Amino acid sequence: MGVPFAWDGGGMTLVLEPLPEAGARVLAECGAPPRLVAHGRLVHEVAVRLLDWLGRHHPGLEVDTGAVRFGAAVHDIGKTVHPEELSAPGHRHERAGERLLLDRGTPPHLARFCATHGDWADADRTLEDLLVSLADKVWKGARNEELELRVVRWIADTEGLPAWEVFAALDDALQELADGADRRLAEQARHPVTGPAGP
Repeated sequence: MGVPFAWDGGGMTLVLEPLPEAGARVLAECGAPPRLVAHGRLVHEVAVRLLDWLGRHHPGLEVDTGAVRFGAAVHDIGKTVHPEELSAPGHRHERAGERLLLDRGTPPHLARFCATHGDWADADRTLEDLLVSLADKVWKGARNEELELRVVRWIADTEGLPAWEVFAALDDALQELADGADRRLAEQARHPVTGPAGP
């Protein structure tokens, strides 16, 4: 599952999956600055890799992959409303992002990721919510045992598998993703916190 790279003449650069068209459009329309767009692309990349792993190891598991990809791409869009949270911790962007998307006509099942990505511990969270939250942790190398165990239990319970078996395989996949964090963090840092986003 490693981190994909390409030679660009000046060195190795990350090769990232393109954002979903709807996600890229809403980021542009809301004036997301370059750092925020880069963050969305990096979290989206990790989410795509998690979805790929699930598809290969648990092909019978029902997952709304389009929702996960959209949610990973735009989960922090509320930071366009609360730009102070682009460079400092805060949670005001979560509900603000959900409201921003709802006001723009985004369906609630997609807008919710703005609010749920930082509040994944609620009992009503879906697998899709948990996957976006997980991608938002692992992209920077962070591991959260409680969140990971919720994903493990969801998969194990749904497929009637022993939790230890699911945990062992998922743990390996997450560690491989986490191992690429330095490159992703460096990629995000290349982009300014303010100003217009590039192509």
